[in-house]
Amino acid sequence: LQLLSNVVLWDGIVQEDKIRDLGLSKLLNRYLLLNIINTPLGPESIEKCKKVVACLPERWFQELKSGSTLPELVNFCQHLLQ
Repeated sequence: LQLLSNVVLWDGIVQEDKIRDLGLSKLLNRYLLLNIINTPLGPESIEKCKKVVACLPERWFQELKSGSTLPELVNFCQHLLQ
């Protein structure tokens, strides 16, 4: 999670698509999401999800329609809905 937050700090310095690919497609979807899914449901799982959401820059979501998300976050959102 610390690595994800450090990668996202480069937003605005490095191209956004590169940051989203590395941070969301590679770190979140390949590694962090597996850990989150395998954590038993409860306060610890909720806290991990909150920390992931806190890392994400708000500007990535400004132009999205209501009820939609970034393509890289579909799996994470499905987990949250469960």
